[in-house]
Amino acid sequence: MMFALICIPTITEASIGSWCVANPKIPDQVVQAAAVWVCQQSGVDCGRIQRGQNCFLPNTIKDHASVVFNTYYQIYKHQGGSCDFKGAAEITNTDPSKQPYQNPVVVF
Repeated sequence: MMFALICIPTITEASIGSWCVANPKIPDQVVQAAAVWVCQQSGVDCGRIQRGQNCFLPNTIKDHASVVFNTYYQIYKHQGGSCDFKGAAEITNTDPSKQPYQNPVVVF
């Protein structure tokens, strides 16, 4: 008699999720205005995207906005917070930190 051992990987919270990122179809000035709103009005600490901090690079409007949007989303999603910012952001199920560039994203 032959037995086969089959390993079925389990899905963990770390391997699935949703992230809020800047919408690539929206002009930079619209995305930037939404990110400024988040930084000024929501209580999110945007210091991580400042020069010399861990989320400064890559230094683009959309990368910085993605950090800000996702930080807001991860903090407030269970309290009714959304990921839209008047169309400047969108949900992705692909972890942005796994993209070709390294852009650390915090998941709370």
